[in-house]
Amino acid sequence: MALEALFRPFECKSLRLGNRIAMASVARWSSPDGYPEPLAEYYSRRIAGGAGLVITEGAAIDRPASYNDSRNARIFGHALDGWRIVVDAVHSAGGKIIPQLWHAGAVAKKASSWLPPGEPESPSGLASANQPRGRAMTESDLADVISAYKKASQDSRSIGFDGIEIHAGHGYLLDQFFWADTNRRTDRWGGRTLSERSRFPLEVVKEIRRVAGPDMPLLLRISHWKSADLFARYVESPAELESWLAPFTEAGIDIFSVSELRYDKPLFSNSALSFAGWVKKVTGRPVMAAGGIGMSGDFMRTFAGEIAKPLSLDDVARRIDAGEFDLIAVGRALVADPEWVQKIRDGRTTELKECTMEHFAPSTTI
Repeated sequence: MALEALFRPFECKSLRLGNRIAMASVARWSSPDGYPEPLAEYYSRRIAGGAGLVITEGAAIDRPASYNDSRNARIFGHALDGWRIVVDAVHSAGGKIIPQLWHAGAVAKKASSWLPPGEPESPSGLASANQPRGRAMTESDLADVISAYKKASQDSRSIGFDGIEIHAGHGYLLDQFFWADTNRRTDRWGGRTLSERSRFPLEVVKEIRRVAGPDMPLLLRISHWKSADLFARYVESPAELESWLAPFTEAGIDIFSVSELRYDKPLFSNSALSFAGWVKKVTGRPVMAAGGIGMSGDFMRTFAGEIAKPLSLDDVARRIDAGEFDLIAVGRALVADPEWVQKIRDGRTTELKECTMEHFAPSTTI
């Protein structure tokens, strides 16, 4: 009964889920030449194992430098046929699936010498404050990126996806507009305040809402942390948070997908409420929480070689029951074990698996 809140149905517009558990977007670089068909079995096994929803790994929009590895999933060209196979497999298994639309911006894949077919592009040609990479985007570039997001959204709808998540966190392109360290523009797309620097991501959201239609749920993935700075912060008060996110609710975001290294970390020093909890409080929208759910440590530690061990979900369920957030995005636990959801529902805690960095290798088929 302690975990009952995790298994309540959830609805948002046309999205109807049997429980509150989603597979988080986790890159495994397992789409040869961007073709995602190998993900069909991988995702459908997680649905068969009890997850209600899959958020796909980042699917690169149609820009020459939108992806930073040759095996990143793409959502244009020949890859669209592969996504149809993936969507059909997940639906046949009884689940829902949402693509995460993604552009890497100036961020290179760590420890990789692979180069994209085009020069990396970003607001100011910076991957971080002290790391130049690629070039600053022109007005023409920005217009083409918006068009690429629109086309990816139209294709997502026609393929049969159940919603769309827009990746605007973790230091990638849209987040690079938010971040003062990487957005030093002096035109209408820059500015001293976070609200001013949010103008371009906001335009992307508006255009996606326009082509997706009114009933297709839109999610916005946000974070403070990024690989270049795990301790970056955008807001220091509820008022600042509301000022940042209110325009996105008005533009049509239905669910905020909030990523922290640890989901339960308080956002402000004078409150125990998490980042996800504060986002729900100031926006009134449903929120999906991500970060360390069901596993010890955090994502970055696991990639550094630390073994992640299963943790109790009692606190997660308590927070959902209290209305702090509505959904959870589970990464490492579901990467390591496709039956993780069913095991926790059945109380088979001794069968839960540890997660190591080897689980993220493209050759891993579990």
